[in-house]
Amino acid sequence: MSNKLNPPQREAVLTLKGPLLVLAGAGTGKTRVVTHRIAELIRRGVAPERILAVTFTRKASGEMLERATLLLGGKGKGRGKRPKQRPLISTFHSLCVRILRRHITELGYPQRFTICDRGDQEAEARAALREIRCPNESLRPGDMLGIVGGWKTRSVDPGRAASMAETDKEHLAAAAYRRYQKNLKTKGMVDFDDLLLLTQQLFAKFPEVRRDESGRFDHVLIDEYQDTNQSQYQIVRGLAMGHRNLCVVGDDDQSIYGWRGAEVEHILRFQKDWPDAKVVRLEDNYRSTSAILGYANTLIAFNKVRHEKVLRAARAGGQRPRVLQLKDEIVEAQTIVVDIQNTLSQPGVAARDFAILCRTNEQPRAFETELRRANLPYILVGGMSFFDRKEVRDLLAYLKIIENPHDEPSLLRIINTPPRSIGAATVKQLLGAATSGGGHIWDVLPSAGSSGLISPAATVAVGKFHALIATLSDAAKEIPIADLVRFVLKKTDYRRELERAYPDPNDRDARNASLEEIVNAAANYEEHTEEPTLIGFLDEIALGNRDTDEKENQLKSNAIALMTLHSAKGLEFPYVYMAGMEEGILPHRRSVEDEDGSAIDEERRLCYVGVTRAQDQLTLSFALTRRKWGKSRDTVPSRFLYEMTGQADGGGKRKAEGGKRKEKRGTTG
Repeated sequence: MSNKLNPPQREAVLTLKGPLLVLAGAGTGKTRVVTHRIAELIRRGVAPERILAVTFTRKASGEMLERATLLLGGKGKGRGKRPKQRPLISTFHSLCVRILRRHITELGYPQRFTICDRGDQEAEARAALREIRCPNESLRPGDMLGIVGGWKTRSVDPGRAASMAETDKEHLAAAAYRRYQKNLKTKGMVDFDDLLLLTQQLFAKFPEVRRDESGRFDHVLIDEYQDTNQSQYQIVRGLAMGHRNLCVVGDDDQSIYGWRGAEVEHILRFQKDWPDAKVVRLEDNYRSTSAILGYANTLIAFNKVRHEKVLRAARAGGQRPRVLQLKDEIVEAQTIVVDIQNTLSQPGVAARDFAILCRTNEQPRAFETELRRANLPYILVGGMSFFDRKEVRDLLAYLKIIENPHDEPSLLRIINTPPRSIGAATVKQLLGAATSGGGHIWDVLPSAGSSGLISPAATVAVGKFHALIATLSDAAKEIPIADLVRFVLKKTDYRRELERAYPDPNDRDARNASLEEIVNAAANYEEHTEEPTLIGFLDEIALGNRDTDEKENQLKSNAIALMTLHSAKGLEFPYVYMAGMEEGILPHRRSVEDEDGSAIDEERRLCYVGVTRAQDQLTLSFALTRRKWGKSRDTVPSRFLYEMTGQADGGGKRKAEGGKRKEKRGTTG
């Protein structure tokens, strides 16, 4: 047992039987607890492969495995092969892919299903809306996917969606949902939300499947339990119901993903679900100064429905957080950038030490302008994903077709990419023939010419395409995945197409670098996987696409981080600026209009997350006026400012003695 654990951490690590709730406040070392607990279970004789730990990001699961291995005296990353028998430390979605690969045929899907990317989803949503004759102006594909995704995270299948619909758009979405889901199933495809929903359905409809999966483990640990949605909650219960050795770690005060289905109630009612549960509170914060934590504790106490806890600072003292009152959003951006510039002149301070946190996606524009003007390096965290780039999606579409030729969105993407004289009219005729025959477009390709369906010239082009995919599929059975990726690029002449389409050498080099990265990813996958397969590689890519890997890569550069408060969760910086502390921004306008107050509570938790990102210095700013639709409008300072600075009563209202608002730039708090 490490002597670096404090008493509550040690208690959590040594409680190895029955249900356990570890309430881990911000910066209290929860990852240390989880990894030490895994190591302790193994030391006490639990077979490593009988332990399951579930996280929300691949980065977190990778770190946990490395740390647990090192604690047991094994070799970490880059220090030789890991032991063959090791705990399964996985994200929720990766775990569900494993389960579905074993059992999805029970639900009528093929075992070799394909996971859709966002582009595939939008294509299928567009097709479903066409089938119900819904005009685009009534419901756009992206809006439909947003509504359907919300239902899926709450475990609502197409049969129940219609009864839950309230608005006209939701009724249209419910009708399209049924078609969308049917079409995905016909094509052997699942979307990202299906990974959870279908696993939950398997457990509910087939008790023997649930018993089989839960029987694989004797201990289950869940990280960030406050972020679980309804499907994840049911899956966890299913996996732990038999042995009841369930440890969940989380912080209800950092539950900020209600908009994507997370339900804070899961962590709040854990003791009701598991009446014999033990509760351990981690309250010693090793990140922030006591001055910063004073603001955090005062703020979050205004949320009445929460587990009682108070963060204690391991770092006494510190500079009191600043509140900047500024003329408008332009002056706000200028002032903060000048402040960063001045601090950067101090020895030992680097650009990566700073973060500017915003509530909305629109706020960063003014900061980008000022950072460029000051010639300061910055990164807009959460920009375009690597996997959204055209050349990456094209290459992955070829790999998906090799694996599953019935993956229609992928086939339609590359049937004429690079151009091979298969025009839109030909594709429309092929689609029509496939639809009327109740089959797949791939299946009509060989006979399209002989049936007179398409022109002689198109017949030749379609025949060459069909032969190309057959050649690539044959190669996939014989050569490693990285070699296959190179072979696809060679046989399709894709690089020559890049030369034609992008005359600018810098643009062309960047796109070639993206293709090279896929080859590198394939080689890395093969090196670290005992039994690599193409479908396994595509699964890893699909799961990584939705993960935080891109964010982590961005943050490696020595640059000021400009990001939303949601993106900042899990991170820490010496200097944090929270901009736009105004009613209607933080808390957001939609939450202010919420009648039961739960949305305001979540906004307060979001503010709390922002405050607890700061290690040494926290600056809170608001503008006296802000432009809306080109016109300057007066603002109202955020209620959270009054709450943090002790100027609000118990109901969150500003105390009468709080004083008049100054109509000039100033610093308070």
